[in-house]
Amino acid sequence: MKRVFMTAIVMLFAILSTLAQKKEVCYINTSLGKITVELYPEKAPVTVANFLKYVDARLYDNSSFFRAVTLNNQPKDSIKIEVIQGGEIDSTKTFAPIQLETTKQTGLTHKNGTLSMARDKPDSATTNFFICINNQPSLDYGGKRNKDGQGFAAFGKVVKGMEIVKKIQQLHPEQEQYFKPEIQIISITRKK
Repeated sequence: MKRVFMTAIVMLFAILSTLAQKKEVCYINTSLGKITVELYPEKAPVTVANFLKYVDARLYDNSSFFRAVTLNNQPKDSIKIEVIQGGEIDSTKTFAPIQLETTKQTGLTHKNGTLSMARDKPDSATTNFFICINNQPSLDYGGKRNKDGQGFAAFGKVVKGMEIVKKIQQLHPEQEQYFKPEIQIISITRKK
């Protein structure tokens, strides 16, 4: 109970502190180069606060981009997408899952370079995030990629380094979505 209360206090503090700013900039330093992302706390306060909580705790350091979804490696999916996915950390270090902020609520959509939270069911996102390659409207609210129609929580975009995102995607195995070895995320840090 005490842990839940403290988590709620930390989350509330993070939301309030991010709301005071119009946008937040972070650097995703990978083994292949740097990706600069801009986050939108006014539009997606819960999702941005969650991401920054992991950034500030340095939990994304030494994680990885572990998956690339391309048009050629989704044989069982009728709705094809293109993304790279990363940010998986030790499950004992994850915070509580967050409420899904749909694109209908935020007005943010899954365009080329959009940063979004991965999830299974609604309200289950924790650490994994993805970056869109090309426009991906099927990931928006009402989109058909997920059977529940809720889409995913877009919360930022790549402002520099899209060539690194595409380079990571191009390293995928022909038939598989998962990298072996994974592409290292050295660190994710806030712009000071």
